[in-house]
Amino acid sequence: MHTSSFFSYGLHFFTYLILGMWGSHTAFGQTTWSGVVTDGTQAVVGANVYLQNTYFGATTDTTGSFSFTADPADTSHLVISAVGYQTQERTVLNSKETASLNIHLKEASHTLQGVTISAGSFEASDKHQAVALKPLDIVTTAGALGDIAGALQTLPGTQTVGEDGRLFVRGGEGYETQVFIDGLLAHSPFNASVPGIPTRGRFSPFLFKGTTFTTGGYSAEYGQALSSALLLGTNDLAVQTQTDISLMTVGGSVSHQHRWEKSSVWAEGGYTDLTPYQWAVPQDVQWITAPRAWNGAAAYRHKTSSTGMLKLYTQVNRSKLALHQPNVEQLPDTELVSLENDNLYANVSFQEAIGKNWTWQSGVAFTYDEQQVIIDQSPIRQQQRGLHAKSVWTYDVNTNVVVRAGAEYFQDQFDWEMPSSEGDVALTPSLIDWRITQFVETDAYLSSRWVSRLGVRTEYSKLTDTWKASPRASLAYKTGKNSQVSLAYGTFHQAARPDYRAVNSGLADEQAAHYIANYQITQQGRTFRAEVYHKQYQQLVKFDPTQPYNPLAYNNQGDGYARGLDIFWRDRQSVNNLDYWISYSLIDTERNYRDFPTTAVPTFASKHNFSAVGKYFVTNWRTQLGASYSFASGRPYFNPENPQFHSDLTKDFHSLSVNVAWLIRQHIILYASATNVLGRDNVFGYKYASQPNESDSYNRIPVQPTAPRFFFVGMFITLSKDKMKNQLDTL
Repeated sequence: MHTSSFFSYGLHFFTYLILGMWGSHTAFGQTTWSGVVTDGTQAVVGANVYLQNTYFGATTDTTGSFSFTADPADTSHLVISAVGYQTQERTVLNSKETASLNIHLKEASHTLQGVTISAGSFEASDKHQAVALKPLDIVTTAGALGDIAGALQTLPGTQTVGEDGRLFVRGGEGYETQVFIDGLLAHSPFNASVPGIPTRGRFSPFLFKGTTFTTGGYSAEYGQALSSALLLGTNDLAVQTQTDISLMTVGGSVSHQHRWEKSSVWAEGGYTDLTPYQWAVPQDVQWITAPRAWNGAAAYRHKTSSTGMLKLYTQVNRSKLALHQPNVEQLPDTELVSLENDNLYANVSFQEAIGKNWTWQSGVAFTYDEQQVIIDQSPIRQQQRGLHAKSVWTYDVNTNVVVRAGAEYFQDQFDWEMPSSEGDVALTPSLIDWRITQFVETDAYLSSRWVSRLGVRTEYSKLTDTWKASPRASLAYKTGKNSQVSLAYGTFHQAARPDYRAVNSGLADEQAAHYIANYQITQQGRTFRAEVYHKQYQQLVKFDPTQPYNPLAYNNQGDGYARGLDIFWRDRQSVNNLDYWISYSLIDTERNYRDFPTTAVPTFASKHNFSAVGKYFVTNWRTQLGASYSFASGRPYFNPENPQFHSDLTKDFHSLSVNVAWLIRQHIILYASATNVLGRDNVFGYKYASQPNESDSYNRIPVQPTAPRFFFVGMFITLSKDKMKNQLDTL
């Protein structure tokens, strides 16, 4: 269980989770949907035909035919997609029109016969064909607890770092993954936390209509991320007017959205408190104040023209927690650790098509984050302000060539107040930096089998007065009707952590080069991906831990590498009503950075990682059963009693999580879940004392979850005019 605070999305996520299984198609009579999909001349084999935002659907057979049974609604939205063809959406007003459908698909102009750039990228979008995940998959994964990062950790290339909660990708630390909302950087995308207590993402997964998770080699449009970029595209206009109420064992929320012809507004308020959970489940720490949070959010959407859209979004969070943690230096004594955090995020974006060939996107995002941590009566206050402005132009040269170019402005301010090494005088390191960037990138469909992407990104930093250039290149080749291979290369730069730069403002950007080869085949509801990669790090920050405030103790002489194999398999076809995927990652990585005395495997890296996720829908019971299992091999940790650095390993990580959802009425959902249901005693590492004790040995304490399990029960109610609506329609 992530014991850090549930924020707004945690409050209403579970409603979405359940409703995603049925959408608006759960009236008590059922309709058989059937038909034939062709391209005008021949049958389209392996096309996906499904009701939008549900799991009702089928895949066409060798004759192009499909058939499935679903619950009807007043209005149903049928989506038909196939590799190499334009995705078609059809609205059916009543069940009589579903008896027999003849569907004609057109060849996609920009995908030709289905070849796409897939190396290093997992895309979740109903608007694209060869995707590994759908938007609903992000939130219907047992054990993820509504956290986007938690769900993505079931994909290959990620590491299970249970004491942190952020995305660790292919040998990269958590800070090496950046989050972009509508193309704009979210400077503080994860909730504040204290050492040993995992964090969660701040944003609801149901704010977004599409998600792209890159594990490397991504577009030149995005920078300042050494390992990975998480690209989130927000929803457009709300579907209808409705009010949503969430009642849970850990809090509640109320939200309302109103839809007009060309605009919509949405607002939400919520409160969470994990005190009831801590009463019910024995804790391994002494809580003083259970994690709790207040939140408010609002969104406005306005369709300015047939092709234009204005979006505004803002969110505020306030959270706090306090606990006694063991003092490893003086066991069994404890030390007080407390946290208070205030966060504001605002995002404004605009998109418009100009003529037949041009598209313009522009936006501004602002982040304010302030937190105060007290550890053993020593206060540490951090304040961060971030601004990102961006403008992108896209030009369709013809049906085979697309050019994108853009410019960006970044501004960062970081203030850090802490006691001096003597504990009496407060030190206040700070930094202010602004950057200007430019990029240009071209997608060229060279033939029906070949597509290439070439780009370059340049950045200038005022703080260091330096320019950096980052070339990117990708190439894909269609090996068969449903298969392809892809290659990707790129260099990536990221500014050093702000607390390091606050001490030494002259630190250069850290650097990584990515080399990726990918094979993918998608056919009849099944997807297989295999990817090998090599990542070379340069200019990583190293420092002397005995001189934490001396600028001369910091340099860019660190380096490292990461290489490995990622495998992904998903099957939605073999067993009726069963959807599952499995992933496996093998990683070999070493670094010499930070305070490492030599090159070694970092403490967050597990050599083997495995995940299995399954979802089974019981139609007669109007119930979905879900389960997920995660495994990670032992991680290295520092043992001062072992002269070989980072040679000790923790025991393997195992976790089994389950969930069940029952549709009581069209607008009322009952949901229950349990994480690590078997109560596995997982250990993420060990914390040692700095000096030996009287027995000439070092005290140590394990780093592990604050409780072995987490249980959740919630009821979710949607109020609308006909009592037949649900939150899924807001997607």
